[in-house]
Amino acid sequence: MLKLPCNSADQIQALASQCRFLTHHHNRPRFTCRSNVVVLCSPVSKSSVVQAVVSEGGTTRVDSVRESLTNRLRLGSLTEDGLSYKEKFIVRSYEVGINKTATVETIANFLQEVGCNHAQSVGFSTDGFATTPTMRKMHLIWVTARMHIEIYKYPAWSDVVEVETWCQNEGRIGTRRDWILTDCATGQLIGRATSKWVMMNQDTRRLQKVTDDVRDEYMVYCPRELRLAFPEDNNRSLKKILKLEDPAQHSKLGLVPRRADLDMNQHVNNVTYIGWVLESMPQEIIDTHELQTITLDYRRECQHDDVVDSLTSVEPTEDSELQPTNGSATATAGDQDCQDFLHLLRLSSMGLK
Repeated sequence: MLKLPCNSADQIQALASQCRFLTHHHNRPRFTCRSNVVVLCSPVSKSSVVQAVVSEGGTTRVDSVRESLTNRLRLGSLTEDGLSYKEKFIVRSYEVGINKTATVETIANFLQEVGCNHAQSVGFSTDGFATTPTMRKMHLIWVTARMHIEIYKYPAWSDVVEVETWCQNEGRIGTRRDWILTDCATGQLIGRATSKWVMMNQDTRRLQKVTDDVRDEYMVYCPRELRLAFPEDNNRSLKKILKLEDPAQHSKLGLVPRRADLDMNQHVNNVTYIGWVLESMPQEIIDTHELQTITLDYRRECQHDDVVDSLTSVEPTEDSELQPTNGSATATAGDQDCQDFLHLLRLSSMGLK
């Protein structure tokens, strides 16, 4: 179940692109065999040597370099205490919509990228999203269970955004990761996000409790005191998503995952779900509003051969407590244009959420 409050002005643009294959005789697509490359990075300091263990074609080698090209070009690093990570992103032309501001999918991709880079900077593997040594031995991966994003001001094309992230323990079955987004030019807070992650066995696709060994591996990089992106009491990230009643007021049926929607965990990436949610939004809302807050509960995986239905209904007014924030973290009185929606993504064949 998903919840989508909106306010102000944004439009969603569908981009169509053409592609062609390099062909040989008889116009047959030409493909080459893919080799498997796994890179394990050790924690980086300005004076340390990076040890890169590369496995390719069944052969393993260790590469030692003063500093990798990736680390030199990446605009990110651990903070002074080593317990959070900051990275700057330039909003590219292909990351904005028709109004020249970043799309919500772009923001979500920033969050995912800085989280992965944080894990890589402390030596966790790039073979999967932030897997620790024990997780790799046990064939475990992290998957998103819940995501809450609030955007107070969308960055424009060529703006520079700094994203800070940190992770913390979240009970016995998961971990949490929070983010703060800042406009580098003004220092203004433009967004916040929080998420919950759980472990899944990559072979059985079943959830598994976080073991003490795994917890010990990542907890040394977590803040000692509880730090929350949303410290306010009764903040919107804590709200339970209401059930969307049948029949839905709006729908988009038969959505099919593209190959590009699949990630390294062999399922549809969590950011793709946001785009599917917006597919069933009324066009008049898309034309006159911009998404301010979105909360997603992920119930099950979506595979490449699944077909998905996107359902949307207006949230009843008495259940909607969210007010527009007009670019700040504090709600303002007098703005009455905020509209809340409930969403549901389900598998077309079985009706599963």
